[in-house]
Amino acid sequence: MSEEKTLFKRVDYDVQGLIKYIEMGDIGLPDIQRPFVWSNAKVRDLFDSMYRGFPVGYLLFWDNDSVGGAKGIGIGGKQHVVPDRLIVDGQQRLTSLYAVIRGHKIVDLNYREAKIEIGFRARDGKFDVADAAIRRDPEFIADISTVWSAGSSYGVIEQFLANLGEKRTIEPDERKAIITNIDRLYDLQHYPFTALEIAPTVSEEQVADIFVRINSQGVKLNQADFILTLMSVFWDEGRADLEAFCRSARTPSVDGKPSPFNHFLKPQPDQLLRASVAVGFRRARLENVYSVLRGKDLETGLVSVDKREKQFEKLRDAQVAVLDLLNWHEWWKVVQQAGFLDTSMISSETNLVYSYAMFLIGRRDYGADWFELRRLMARWLFMNAVTARYSGSSETVMEADLNRLRDLKTREEFSALVNQQVNDTLTEDYWNIGLPNDLATAGARSPYLFAYQAALNLLGARALFSQDSVAALLAPGVKGMKAGLERHHLFPRAYLRKLDIDATIDVNQIANLAIVGWEVNGQISDDAPSDYWPVWVQKYGKGPEDLAAMQFWHALPHGWQDMDYHEFLAERRQMMAKVIRAGFERLSSPVPPLS
Repeated sequence: MSEEKTLFKRVDYDVQGLIKYIEMGDIGLPDIQRPFVWSNAKVRDLFDSMYRGFPVGYLLFWDNDSVGGAKGIGIGGKQHVVPDRLIVDGQQRLTSLYAVIRGHKIVDLNYREAKIEIGFRARDGKFDVADAAIRRDPEFIADISTVWSAGSSYGVIEQFLANLGEKRTIEPDERKAIITNIDRLYDLQHYPFTALEIAPTVSEEQVADIFVRINSQGVKLNQADFILTLMSVFWDEGRADLEAFCRSARTPSVDGKPSPFNHFLKPQPDQLLRASVAVGFRRARLENVYSVLRGKDLETGLVSVDKREKQFEKLRDAQVAVLDLLNWHEWWKVVQQAGFLDTSMISSETNLVYSYAMFLIGRRDYGADWFELRRLMARWLFMNAVTARYSGSSETVMEADLNRLRDLKTREEFSALVNQQVNDTLTEDYWNIGLPNDLATAGARSPYLFAYQAALNLLGARALFSQDSVAALLAPGVKGMKAGLERHHLFPRAYLRKLDIDATIDVNQIANLAIVGWEVNGQISDDAPSDYWPVWVQKYGKGPEDLAAMQFWHALPHGWQDMDYHEFLAERRQMMAKVIRAGFERLSSPVPPLS
């Protein structure tokens, strides 16, 4: 029987040693300015547990010997540029320890810079998150970072006792407890940690499996996590640029300068990384990209520094294109041109990311004309949206899309291939059978419902019984007490209840919803369709042509108000599919309907 080899070794540290190795660069703790996900209360609990002598879990490191490359001296303030150990599990604990003991600021999930301030009540060893009251309370050391920055506990104790003594009398027993407790707090720098260090020969897939098996919170590492960590080691500037771009995309520019802010996507670093990998390596599956970036030969398993540098150069070039503001904002013109006007109409961010990568490939690699590329990619985006093509196995679908591009040489070939894929997907059977069946759903954020709304925008449709276009009511940035656009139940809920139809999945069918202004929705209320329809037709006061256009836009069969409910749903789905198709066909017009 063969003997299984242990994949890790156990190494003991104390807090002081861990911080020393982080500062030297031996342990690869990512930049303190990256988003920190723990709450201050969780940091407080960590220090409280350590103070009480409780165990706070293992650390999991990955020995980094296999990445190759010599360590530089004195670059970026660290003796070792390439760390010996990468952190697989324990990053939040180490960041907490480092930020508090060294007094460094962190950046929260909203990319705001903040200092973690934990208070400590010296008489009884109580920890709390510092607030205004704690900062004024002489019973507390308001920020425990000051304990370690002083260099010894003696001066801290003397100053604390002096300040407290000015406010009240300190009894001898209490003085002794205060001295003991502050000394004990100061000595947390010697708190012991055990790290499991995984051997350098272990693959990233095995490391991910180990992480999942030992992590009690069930957090799962993915391939993007490994690549982002690798960027921290070999191209930290690139990862910093990626995260700065994501941070800037969250809020409008305040000084009028160009920024990544948009009304569609607040990107995460891993999303833009996927776009860069698709553009640079023509891959959607990330499992092999990590090994390639390490400089690993997939056949021999050997790691080469030269290979690593060449692959990172590819990633750099691709990321420059992904983060280029001209490309970025031209892409959002494409999304609008496809009829999707803001984030409320986006059911799949993956579609935005992968379609953006295809857009960049068309421009960067095939030199497609901006005007033609916008129209081409608007059709591509709409096709992906209406079919939910990048839902589910999105990597597999995108990988197949990228593989089709490998032998193309010219922009004409690129355009022909994209159009062929669109036409092969949106067949007559799809429009007449597949899409009506897809519309048989009650999903409030259904891609088919959003495709219908996009089609109404492309057709210049007005809301039901309104002079306002659907596009105007969906305009981003217009927020009032009432939503400009509401979805009206054509057969109201209360009316259906009288027909013994009250299941949510039946009442909230997409085919029972029409787009109206809030004032119309409120006035129709719960009236039966046969009651409110003739009243509103008369109130609408338009001629037969306008009424016919409105009925087409809103997919209302002739005599619908008197139809059996389920027959109405089936017929309206067919008509909604025709509206969606009409909107899509506008994208093939010589002049795009939206700019």
